[in-house]
Amino acid sequence: MSVQLEMMRLQEHAKRDRMLADELLATRTSKDPYKDFCAVAARHGFDIPLGELADMGSEFCETMLRSQNGGGSYTFPQWYDFMEMFFDAIQ
Repeated sequence: MSVQLEMMRLQEHAKRDRMLADELLATRTSKDPYKDFCAVAARHGFDIPLGELADMGSEFCETMLRSQNGGGSYTFPQWYDFMEMFFDAIQ
């Protein structure tokens, strides 16, 4: 299963489970937020590899830029931060 699908499943689960949501939100202020996020997800049965999680935003934007006749004619003002979008959705 792709990391994007696992993140969607985790997000839906966290919306229904306040304790899980709080545990995930707490990783934002940890010493190693991405690693700790993946550890919390794994404890709850979600397979989200650290490297794939870190690469999600840039991969999405790069795909969008390549998807129009071999390349987009514009650039994004910033890479989308999927982690912050995830956290916003579960708060």
